[in-house]
Amino acid sequence: MKKVILSATFAFAMIMGVNAQQTPAPVAANPNQADIQFEETLHDFGNIKEGTLATYEFKFKNTGKEPLILSNVQASCGCTTPTWPKEAIAPGKTAVITATFNSQGRPGVFNKVVTVTSNGKTSSVALTLKGFVETAPQQPTSPVVQPQQPKP
Repeated sequence: MKKVILSATFAFAMIMGVNAQQTPAPVAANPNQADIQFEETLHDFGNIKEGTLATYEFKFKNTGKEPLILSNVQASCGCTTPTWPKEAIAPGKTAVITATFNSQGRPGVFNKVVTVTSNGKTSSVALTLKGFVETAPQQPTSPVVQPQQPKP
């Protein structure tokens, strides 16, 4: 019985040892790969009035030697809408990602993130919009008076 347990343990150790040695070789970095470089990744709107569509253009450049492709640009919530170039950005060229925050019904501090995914060396970049939404003044409600119909 001892021999069976010892043999099973030895076989298990051998299998684990063989699997541990089969790690994939690291992939060499492409020195010509596209890369995305933003002028800034944070914009502070300061104080804005509730109901404002606050828009900012994040400017970037392809600093690599191959075309840059933005595969996805996604906001952290539905109140922020990004737009971005769908075509490849040639090496050395610039472009913009426009992010619009809808402040309607969102008084107070805001901090929204737009995540940019590309084929660049830096494959994911977070862009941030922040600020403070001032509550819109309440409109006084006037009572609606319906004229009374004369009784027949």
